[in-house]
Amino acid sequence: MNSTLEQIGKNAREAEAVLRVLSVNEKNKLLATAADYLMADMNLLLEANATDMETARENNMPIALQDRLQLTESRIAQMAEGLRQIAGLEDPVGEVLYMKQRPNGLMIGQKRVPLGVIGIIYESRPNVTADAFGLCFKAGNVVILRGGKDAIHSNNAIAKTMQEALRKCGLPIHSIQLITDTSHETAEEFMRMNEYVDVLIPRGGAGLIRTVVEKATVPVIETGTGNCHIFVDETADLDMAINIIFNAKTQRIGVCNACESLVVHEKVKDALLPKLAERLKEKNVELRGDEKSREACATIQAATEEDWGKEYLDYILSIKTVSSIEEAIAHINKYNTGHSEAIITKDYANAQKFLNEIDAAAVYVNASTRFTDGFEFGFGAEIGISTQKLHARGPMGLKELTTTKYIIYGNGQVRE
Repeated sequence: MNSTLEQIGKNAREAEAVLRVLSVNEKNKLLATAADYLMADMNLLLEANATDMETARENNMPIALQDRLQLTESRIAQMAEGLRQIAGLEDPVGEVLYMKQRPNGLMIGQKRVPLGVIGIIYESRPNVTADAFGLCFKAGNVVILRGGKDAIHSNNAIAKTMQEALRKCGLPIHSIQLITDTSHETAEEFMRMNEYVDVLIPRGGAGLIRTVVEKATVPVIETGTGNCHIFVDETADLDMAINIIFNAKTQRIGVCNACESLVVHEKVKDALLPKLAERLKEKNVELRGDEKSREACATIQAATEEDWGKEYLDYILSIKTVSSIEEAIAHINKYNTGHSEAIITKDYANAQKFLNEIDAAAVYVNASTRFTDGFEFGFGAEIGISTQKLHARGPMGLKELTTTKYIIYGNGQVRE
């Protein structure tokens, strides 16, 4: 391990000992201070981000990824609001989940404790720097961040702002550390820092997540990509469907909860698809569909097998027609990534069937998939959206950043 990474690890362990026993008032004071500092440093953060954005444009970064990278006054304000919301949330640390007495008189219980040191590897999304720190800190965890090179100036500026807030409150500035070496070699060393890192969370595209899962020796919580579907049932309110699809596809294209795939019952394809295509023309969305969908709307291009499983992160939408809800569910479960799926329907039985049988972290009835987000779920922010099934699934808030330990009270018992 190189000396810089080892020092980061040692710093993290020292800070962890302090954070583990902080009171909720101390945590909340720091989060409020950090929010104020973000707003005070607005111009510094925008200047740093402008440097990253200039490089992104010079390198012809795709528009969707530029959108992820860009900071604006409103996005910085939302980051600050996220920290304030986290401060207002109940602290999960120390919560006793249960306490039971055994026949021998032992009282055995379980309570929530911090995970410890959390490592996060992420791509060009500078808001993650503040969101991750706020959630990890409130749950009593130290965080080590390794962002992508595209956002290095933005991430560094935000991390320094968080450290200044920690200094102001007399808390360890190494509660948040950013690895500024963005080489692949350093990232892979980070993935093997078992002595210093308790859990690793990747946030980014399929390639990044696959690399971390395959190469890390530190335990990983996998946050997945989003090939999210909306199924328009034969009983759907078509005006509602069009509004929801338009929002889920176009409100922000470069996010994992955007709709990438549309599944349409063949009985409503003729009434729905021409109107939908006309609405999506406002954003120049390219439609790729099967033969039946193209019969209903001439502007739909031919889809290939690859389209059904594609996370576009672009103004492209695939369309598959089906003859039943059973066929819709089978198609979605075959091609989805376990993230967010929705049905538009007036049929209660079909809604329940969809909720019960779709295998995903978040399943919606008559609502946009864009709501799969820690801020929207009332968590203040999120550390990521877990698409795995162990420990955490869906938007990961404070409770998902804790583990448990058993606490046992006795009065002299010995085992015979």
